[in-house]
Parts: sequence; structure tokens; C-alpha cells
Amino acid sequence: MSWQFPVALVLAYLVGSIPTGYLIGRLLRGIDIRSYGSGNIGAANALRVLGKPAGITALALDVAKGFVAVTAFAALAASGRSPLSPSMMKIALGIVAIAGHNWTIFLRFKGGKGVATSAGVFLGIAWAPVLISAGVFAVLVRATRIVSVGSIGGAVVLPIAMYALDADPEFVAFGTVAAALVIVRHRSNIKRLLRGEEHRF
Repeated sequence: MSWQFPVALVLAYLVGSIPTGYLIGRLLRGIDIRSYGSGNIGAANALRVLGKPAGITALALDVAKGFVAVTAFAALAASGRSPLSPSMMKIALGIVAIAGHNWTIFLRFKGGKGVATSAGVFLGIAWAPVLISAGVFAVLVRATRIVSVGSIGGAVVLPIAMYALDADPEFVAFGTVAAALVIVRHRSNIKRLLRGEEHRF
């Protein structure tokens, strides 16, 4: 194995680890958004705490982290020798980018829930199912005003849409695992939903 793939993995993790919502809160308001709202560093809490422009910016940057991991860094990895196929290299890079967001080295390995970064990863792998998933997310959030409901619903739909649109089997399997991780990361939200205490916009 040449140096390109290991370097690409490290870069994907580090870029995935950039805590965009946290940084925007520090830069714009001088606050730690983990102390407000849901306590999360993701785009939804940035929107809730910092307002629409900041929330949209955090969302776009979190999506970009995943997209860059499986496009630019995949191109770097593919420029050298690797025992993995191009598809498996993208999956590996996507995994570490999502892991970086969820367990960021910059905040003592405590991060977000991986929804936007996962969306970016799959935009770079199979964009059409992501649009379907995003549509489900938007409909559910509009109907319930609860972001976690949209996130969980979109996650469930993603691997189904990938399978229906004949994505490569390894990508469907990856989508299933990524969706399960998003749901697991929302376990506290699910408990609040069951108690009728979940945050609404």
C-alpha cells in the first residue's frame, strides 16, 4: 500500500472532525452552543441558537465535509496503490469522516449526530437517494416541527431508496449501517419523543 490512502483517511477524519456549529457559535456570539438548546454542535442546534444564516452555514459546511471525503480525498487515495477497490475506498473514507463529526478530536471526542455529514458522504456516492431522503426529512420536519423526526425518517428511507434505485450492493450495505448509526445517535431524542418532550421549532 502506498502513502496516499492512509493520508486520505487521516485527512477525511480531520476534516470530518471540524466542529462547524461550535466554531460558528464562538465566532459569531462568543458562546459554546453546547450550553444552549439541545446541547448538540450540529446544524439544527446552530439554527435554533444562532439563527437561520448560521444554521444554514453550519449545515452546508457539515455536508461539505462528507462530500469532500468521498470525492477529493477518494481521488487522492486512488492515485496510489491500495488493496481496496475504489468503492471500498469511498466507504472507508466516508466512515472516518462521519466518525470525525460524531467523535471529533477537537472537542474531546464528543461531537454531533452525523446527519448532515452522512448526507454529504452519500451525495458523493449516490446522490439521487439522498434527494429522496432529504425530501422525506423536509416533509416530516414541516409536519411535526421536530428535526429529530425528520432525521430519523430520512435515515430510514436512505438505504431503501438506494436499493430501489439499484445502487451498488456495498453502498446499500454502507447506507444501512450509516442509517442505523444516525438512529442510535438519536436515542436520547427518541426517549424524549416517547415522553412528548422533544424540542420543536
